[in-house]
Amino acid sequence: MTDLSADLIQQKRKLRERLRFRRRHFAANLDGMARLAAFRVLPEPLSALLADHGVIGAYVALGDEPDILPMFADLGEAGALALPHHAGRIAEMSFRRWRPGESLEKGPWGTQQPGDDAPLATPGLIFCPLVGFDRRGGRIGQGGGHYDRYFAAHPDALRIGIGWSVQEIDATPRESTDVALDAIWTEQEFILCGDRL
Repeated sequence: MTDLSADLIQQKRKLRERLRFRRRHFAANLDGMARLAAFRVLPEPLSALLADHGVIGAYVALGDEPDILPMFADLGEAGALALPHHAGRIAEMSFRRWRPGESLEKGPWGTQQPGDDAPLATPGLIFCPLVGFDRRGGRIGQGGGHYDRYFAAHPDALRIGIGWSVQEIDATPRESTDVALDAIWTEQEFILCGDRL
């Protein structure tokens, strides 16, 4: 008998390798200006949403992930921006407030994050990086499950995935712990995945 969980884990691992390769080469072939301009203008549905949510969750781009932080410069000045924070190499992830210009520290998973003394925050709208996605809101992440656990604990938060168009696949393999996205934003389009937006 085949262990379905082990099969899914293996399937996701292979997908991550392929999708990271696609992402890396796509981003490397963008000229600097195109890469900077890709996520600077909010799609229409998001403009109104930003005004409706007190705290916006974003992320610090790692490697060839799309960098969305410059878009939130004004929002951050108002103190309404929060970034993921890991207290250690543990399963739980929180969000802590951050403003452009404030220092960041290297977290236990190698990502840049606010310091341990930054105030905790609970975003009502969360932008998260993608390794892969499908049009039904399926998401392939880094594999640690941090965002899925956070989404499950905060089901009312709207979830917007950020990725390059080449990261799209027909269908993502899903486990019971995977939480679907409400929308996906690429350099080419804004894709609604459910009825919450």
